[in-house]
Amino acid sequence: IYHRGPDDEGYFVEHNVALGVRRLSIIDLFRGHQPIYNENGMILIIFNGEIYDFKELRINLEKRGHRFSTNTNTEVIVHLYEDFGFDCLKKLNGMFAFAIYDKTEDLLFIARDRLGIKPLHYCFDGKVLVFGSELKSLLQFPGLRREIDLKSLNKYLTFEYVPAPYTIYKDIYKLQPGHYLIFKNGRLLIKKYWNLSYKDKPIRSKGECIEKLRWYIDDSVRKRMISDVPLGTFLSGGIDSSLITAFMTRQSSQKVKTFSVSFDDKSFDESRYARQIASFLGTEHYEEN
Repeated sequence: IYHRGPDDEGYFVEHNVALGVRRLSIIDLFRGHQPIYNENGMILIIFNGEIYDFKELRINLEKRGHRFSTNTNTEVIVHLYEDFGFDCLKKLNGMFAFAIYDKTEDLLFIARDRLGIKPLHYCFDGKVLVFGSELKSLLQFPGLRREIDLKSLNKYLTFEYVPAPYTIYKDIYKLQPGHYLIFKNGRLLIKKYWNLSYKDKPIRSKGECIEKLRWYIDDSVRKRMISDVPLGTFLSGGIDSSLITAFMTRQSSQKVKTFSVSFDDKSFDESRYARQIASFLGTEHYEEN
């Protein structure tokens, strides 16, 4: 899975626990080597994703007495776990899949973000737990069966994908969005930590709805533009990518880089619209066929 993290790799092996990680460096490029530990080295984390409000969380944690050795969002999660345990998930705003090993409790804590933006697969045979971002990494584990699940195959042929928590293989599962997994004393426990809730609110006027939507998009784009590397956006020419690009252009102090793909099949090709939007917004546009 080199392609998921071409910038760095890290390992932790101790007794019956082995963790490995590939890193795509976005924040704190040179000090963000993983695993990252807490102050006394008894809690460590491997992490894939981004925490958008990590700076605010860090300020609060420093007020509680925590000391940081990096500027990464990864380290914030370690200290949140120290103070709040599994409830640390309620404080995270971002996309993530991570594993925390607590040496004191001899406990493995694995979690996935609310919408399942970051993938996480696992297999538990009653004794050994194996997990990873992609199926092919699990399939490298010695003795793991590569048996097609016929029920999952039927789901794939029906829906054109395999719904969670299943995968195309028997006994290999996806950790569902908004769930976490605890592995301790040879036992596996999976819990749900988030539900999409609907609140009854008075109907707003069209103008109020527009302003509220504008605020949410602006806030979301701003939080996702925190980076120590250059930023860009995929631009299809459709409404959603065009809108995101427009907000990026407003917030960026530099010319935004946009990227699009053109197709020879005119029924799929939207490159003309992407070029129009790029020209209108003044982006640095790149196109591939």
